[in-house]
Amino acid sequence: MSETTGTGLPGSPTTLFDHAIRLHQLAPGEPLHRDGEPYPDDGLHRHRKGPRTPEDRHSAGKDAALILDAHFASASARPGELADAFHDVYVPIHPNVHMAAAAERADRERVRRTGRWLVRYSTDRCSVTVGLALVAAVGTADDIPLIQTIGLLSNRFGPLAAHAFESQPGGVEALLWLAERVTGWGRVYVIEALCRLDDPAARGWLLRRACDGDFLNGYFAGTVATVTRLHEALGDLDTDSEMADHVGRLLHVMSDCGGMGLTLAHYPHSAAVLAAHARHVGSLSPTIERYFTIAVLTQHLTTESPEAAGCTVVQQEALREAYLEVLDRQEWTETARAGLAADDNRMRWLADHRAPQLRLRAFPDRVPDVGE
Repeated sequence: MSETTGTGLPGSPTTLFDHAIRLHQLAPGEPLHRDGEPYPDDGLHRHRKGPRTPEDRHSAGKDAALILDAHFASASARPGELADAFHDVYVPIHPNVHMAAAAERADRERVRRTGRWLVRYSTDRCSVTVGLALVAAVGTADDIPLIQTIGLLSNRFGPLAAHAFESQPGGVEALLWLAERVTGWGRVYVIEALCRLDDPAARGWLLRRACDGDFLNGYFAGTVATVTRLHEALGDLDTDSEMADHVGRLLHVMSDCGGMGLTLAHYPHSAAVLAAHARHVGSLSPTIERYFTIAVLTQHLTTESPEAAGCTVVQQEALREAYLEVLDRQEWTETARAGLAADDNRMRWLADHRAPQLRLRAFPDRVPDVGE
């Protein structure tokens, strides 16, 4: 990565890598605000139509691979010559067979140097994506910090970063580090990679922290429940409030993720997990998140068929009553009312859309809308 001429000089464009580092340093343990957007090259890409996705999806990435082949065919070509070479071709952000094949056709060490340079020093997202694809194909454990840093811009670079770590020694630890610092689509890519690896070292984290409450969690919540063997770990709910909260989050997501991922209706252990959660959640102190989660699950058990919750009629009624008993406790009612008074979005949504049907004590003055 020695070809750095012009990088970082006054007035020069900011590299995407430096952009990620700067934002990461502001909050090292948290996801980047807005996934790091806008990127430094936003002005170039915002009003640019750019090449469209090929109608033949199997050809996606071929044009970028041809550029790489031509570059590597010239022994004198340097990485910086690729910095602006991909503006007019479609560059896939997911693992791509054509680009991987181009990496395999060339000298491995040269491919690695080129990929590292593009990731570290390019000021354009297209060439950074190509560089990351090269590093993902031929990188080593030494590249983990590089991949993690650019992977923080996870909406665009998450798929290739996650793919790179799946085949790296130390990849599980690298994925867990990234998983703590990405949201949205980036989190989907990273959690799905962790689930595919199914490494015992990641199971504890997945049981407690995989779902962060985003709607997109629906793509992986059921997979997390399955891979972690959640139904075999329910004994830990007695002493592990973090896991109890996460189980509630998983159940909430799986109650309403049809078309995205595994739902309660098709998860074979729904009844057992719901029952364990209902037994243990009442021993926790009330919070707005816990109240909201239980209320949503109670609504699902009230308005949907037993099959939709993966349980029998008798189980459905018992679960519903167990959750309602917790929701109507004085301290839980006061927590919900305090949240509504503070204009918490979740409590306001419950009050307007769910509480009327459930007749919750926390919202006695809410009247069902016409048609509810």
